[in-house]
Amino acid sequence: MADQKMKGRKVSLMILVLIFQVLSAPFHGCFAATSQGQPPRKRSLVQSLAVNGGSSVFLPVSGNVYPLGYYSVALGIGNPPKTFQLDIDTGSDLTWVQCDAPCTGCTLPRDRLYKPVKNNFLACKSPICAALHSLKAHQCKNPNEKCGFQVEYADHGSVLGAVVSDNIPLRLVNGSFSSPLLAFGCGYRIQNRGPHPPPPTAGVLGLGKSKASISSQLSGMGITQNVVGHCLSGQGGGFLFFGADFVPKSGMTWAPMLQNSFNKYYSSGPAELLFGGRPTGVKGLNVIFDTGATYTYLSSKVYQTVLNLVRDINKTSNAQRPYNGLIAHFLFQIRKDLGGKQLQDVKDKALPVCWKGIRPFKSVRDVRNSFNTFALSFTGASNIQLQLPPESYLIVTEQGNVCLGILSGTEAGLGSSNVIGDISLQDKLVIYDNEKERIGWSSADCTRRL
Repeated sequence: MADQKMKGRKVSLMILVLIFQVLSAPFHGCFAATSQGQPPRKRSLVQSLAVNGGSSVFLPVSGNVYPLGYYSVALGIGNPPKTFQLDIDTGSDLTWVQCDAPCTGCTLPRDRLYKPVKNNFLACKSPICAALHSLKAHQCKNPNEKCGFQVEYADHGSVLGAVVSDNIPLRLVNGSFSSPLLAFGCGYRIQNRGPHPPPPTAGVLGLGKSKASISSQLSGMGITQNVVGHCLSGQGGGFLFFGADFVPKSGMTWAPMLQNSFNKYYSSGPAELLFGGRPTGVKGLNVIFDTGATYTYLSSKVYQTVLNLVRDINKTSNAQRPYNGLIAHFLFQIRKDLGGKQLQDVKDKALPVCWKGIRPFKSVRDVRNSFNTFALSFTGASNIQLQLPPESYLIVTEQGNVCLGILSGTEAGLGSSNVIGDISLQDKLVIYDNEKERIGWSSADCTRRL
């Protein structure tokens, strides 16, 4: 969905914006050359369906929060398949890849781009194209014209292209093999306007809730249930899965998915912010779970309170410290032992708010005792808390400083949204159960391999 893909990861392309529209625009004949001299592909819908309501797909994940700033999976597309590394994003619905149609602004060499052929393109009348028009009535001047898409990001970058379909081979955990014909975006006009270069990935794996997402398409074909799960290791790597085979029978904490204006995202709430197990006065927070965001984002008023207190805490005594906003007590708790540990404010290019110690830190473990655990307590149900220890909101940079991995949502173009990003999802099994409209999490070893 969003983010820093702006800070720390040195990426601007993937900053999610809360705008997603599909355009049915003419394509100026730019695809004609790609289809000349190429025989039609033989593309079966599903070569081998799983039985008894489907199986599951397990994919290894690579990447980290810092210094890379993203997690990705390798996915084969086409027949024969060509491998593409895609940024996993629960805040986006449509999967897209850089596409040689030809391409303007693509960051990969031409031989590493996806090359469509004439019969790949979806028509405007297709159900997938209609699903992308979530905010407007779906209208086609000509039902047979190509389905176009445009994604705009919070740093004013954008991706323009056409929706195509192609075989994506998948090995299921029940031992069967499937090569479904799935729809995704062929991005051929890419603009990167942020301060940092884009990631080296080929595009985005959209894991959102709409019918255009990969999980929804697989579910509609009976290959897997409409369940998405991920486990992102704080040491790097992890795994991702589609289907219900890896949903634990016990040990998960479940919260209902919101079904309101946020319903295009995986969101839950309202929640109360606790720190050190105590209320902070922050209530009524709706939060979005977004693996497209490297860090966690708070709405501008909340973040500004945090930022002011970070700058003023050393000048303000315990009795004088302000409680003028949503997280004053939260930040005081965070900084409760800084003086004793001789941590000092320092500038670091990784993130806006950082501290240094007497000697460089090697990991968050070196400084975690100077900070505290906060939690989101979801109201309306008992014992539903998302625990966020220091490892879930701090990083240690290459310079050995410790930095706050909480940023301003407004500055990132997210308005008043509160976004739980990768940093706060590390070392947790997180499951988005679209079948039962619930989101679950538990502490987990994310180094698991099949």
